[in-house]
Amino acid sequence: MMLSDHGRPSWTIPTVRPETPDVTTALRSLVRQSTARAGGWLPFDRFMALALYAPGLGYYANASRKFGSLPSSGSDFVTAPEMSPLFGQVLAAPVAEALLETGTHEVWEFGAGSGALALQLVQSLGGRVRRYHIVELSASLRERQQEALAPFGALVQWHDELPPQFEGVVVGNEVLDAMPVKLLARKAGDWFERGVNEALAWEDRPTALRPTHAIEGPHDYLTEVHPQAEAFVRTLGDRLGKGAAFFIDYGFPEAEYYHPQRNMGTLMCHRAHMADTDPLADIGQKDITAHVNFTGLAVAAQEAGLSALGYATQGRFLLNCGLAERLQAATLQERTAALRLVAEHEMGELFKVLALHKGPYWDAMGFREGDRTHTL
Repeated sequence: MMLSDHGRPSWTIPTVRPETPDVTTALRSLVRQSTARAGGWLPFDRFMALALYAPGLGYYANASRKFGSLPSSGSDFVTAPEMSPLFGQVLAAPVAEALLETGTHEVWEFGAGSGALALQLVQSLGGRVRRYHIVELSASLRERQQEALAPFGALVQWHDELPPQFEGVVVGNEVLDAMPVKLLARKAGDWFERGVNEALAWEDRPTALRPTHAIEGPHDYLTEVHPQAEAFVRTLGDRLGKGAAFFIDYGFPEAEYYHPQRNMGTLMCHRAHMADTDPLADIGQKDITAHVNFTGLAVAAQEAGLSALGYATQGRFLLNCGLAERLQAATLQERTAALRLVAEHEMGELFKVLALHKGPYWDAMGFREGDRTHTL
């Protein structure tokens, strides 16, 4: 979840534990200083960038555990690779297909988290991948990844940023949702951008920004726009010579994202496997995310020379790629964990897979049934 294309510098491991008030105190001071320098008001995307990525203090820049199955581990949330190794094992099939179809031999993973997905993919791909690259700026997360992937030696390499030009297959699991977003609020028919003042309280200012989809009705409405995620996809399109990309995250197409009934937006915080909606509290001690507008990403990709291979729910994608067949040989415990990946009331429907490519199109296995590209 660390992408230097967003202007985030590298950082060091903090000298204090993130669960202590010291991290929040230091971050609040940093936000106040930044707000003062900006004239007394910070747009939310700049606040979110500090809260998540400030050197040594932000949530993804400090040494908290973050990833894990249970709160007792000291973790805040679980992602699909930690939930079941079948996630990466099944994902390896469309990745291998993309390597073959694009004539490339390297995989690039953004924000590799605990390293669980990288481990699953490297083990499953075997000799089909010559090099596995991880773009990761968090020192603490990189240390965890290096420990998990140590048996593979030089096959796995780490980078602070994406190179100016490269080829291969890109993988991003729950990376887009952690990119800073702008908050827009419609009140009494007028639009405002929501930000933070020097008192670390909400303050709205008039703006010419608008959501990319007209929102029906006169009611007040709070939502997000995603200029940084879209800029990242454009950068990817500019730098990828040939290859493909698979982005897996929770979100909606534009018409659903800006549905009139979604009037409180999608912004959410995660800590100790609990969710809340107050990003101004306990800064640096919890994750801040927003759902992904997949239409905006697809449009940005198209503008940068990338084309869509497909768009589907995570459940349909994994089943298309052979999850059901793998479950036949799994234990009851393994099946129970893996079913959370595809169940509609768990991750199967809310999470989507958007695949992009540069080069000739092919009938990608993950989208042969249930493709929803027409909804973007």
